[in-house]
Amino acid sequence: LHLTLVPYIAAAAELKTKPTQHSVRELRAIGISADALLCRCDRPLPAEVKEKIALFCNVEPRQVIAARDVSTIYEVPLSLSQEGLDEILLELLNLPRNPRDLTAWEALVSRIKHPTHEVKIGIVGKYVELTESYKSLSEALTHGGMANRVKVKIEWIESEVFESEDPAPHLGHVHGILVPGGFGERGTEGKIKAAQYARQNNVPYLGICLGMQVAVIEFARNVAGLAGAQSSEFSKDTPHPVIGLITEWQDQTGAIERRDENSDLGGSMRLGGQLCKLKSATLAQRIYGRDQIVERHRHRYEFNNEFKDQLVENGMIISGTSPNGELVEIIEISDHPWFIGVQFHPEFKSSPRKPHPLFKSFIAAALDYRDKNKKKNKPEKSAAVDSKKNGNPAALEKEPND
Repeated sequence: LHLTLVPYIAAAAELKTKPTQHSVRELRAIGISADALLCRCDRPLPAEVKEKIALFCNVEPRQVIAARDVSTIYEVPLSLSQEGLDEILLELLNLPRNPRDLTAWEALVSRIKHPTHEVKIGIVGKYVELTESYKSLSEALTHGGMANRVKVKIEWIESEVFESEDPAPHLGHVHGILVPGGFGERGTEGKIKAAQYARQNNVPYLGICLGMQVAVIEFARNVAGLAGAQSSEFSKDTPHPVIGLITEWQDQTGAIERRDENSDLGGSMRLGGQLCKLKSATLAQRIYGRDQIVERHRHRYEFNNEFKDQLVENGMIISGTSPNGELVEIIEISDHPWFIGVQFHPEFKSSPRKPHPLFKSFIAAALDYRDKNKKKNKPEKSAAVDSKKNGNPAALEKEPND
């Protein structure tokens, strides 16, 4: 399959095939002949254009596939199927040609293109200028939106802004706050303030990896009274290292892994799928609907168990741990409608047809928060206004002059 370009020149009102012809010629010059051409274009390719490309590129017209721009990447399989690419591939690979059934995928795309609601999610991160850094997250949010038939509008917010500005003007209009992972000290105080805003204002909060750790730091400082609480990643002299470097743990196979501050950074992470035991009657357990899960990890620092009892006494819930109970995986806040921090990366296990339970529930909570705020902020009609609509002259006389 050879990907080429068929641009539309507006001044000439014409699709140009020369870029495709030249590209195929260069490919054939090194001894490669394409079995089909995927022609990138912003509109359908007329039959005469396909015939022209086929003539000059030594392929059949049916092997010229219009790879059109579509409104969502999830529509691409439907678009290519309409062009017959699936049948061509089956022929080329000598595979059986069973009847195609794209009903489920068509329903999925329909949910994306025809949402019934919209929510705004604020992602407070350190790399928001390069949003592709968070591609897995943004797609997982989209998956959660599909499950709820909700359009998810993401607002990218630089966490460093909150180190000098009040978060309220930036977060007051969003319906959910997500703080993703990251490495290094830059921007972490801003993430801590984002977690504080979510906790104090009952905004749905999902903290992932570092996002969980900053939620723990914020809770320790402002609820448990541990002034100066910090992660030892950012401050070696903190009086309350509620997040610290774990030096020994048991992996999924039962083997003991060890590391210390002098370990090579590239080899000191807790990586891959790890078992997590969920506490019964918690939000996490209700979301997953099971008592044990496997989630993927990519981190060096962990919740410091020396502070576990003190934080739990002040209202933090440890709802997920490693099977031996030594490593904290999920935290919640008892008096908050939807506040979850996870040490793992749930976005790595989300897919369009199987949205991750956390993202599905997070978007549902954001929608609920939006609807409740709408009702709360809806102005009440005065009796005078209702009477005015009904044409009551007495009520009009009692109204003050404009």
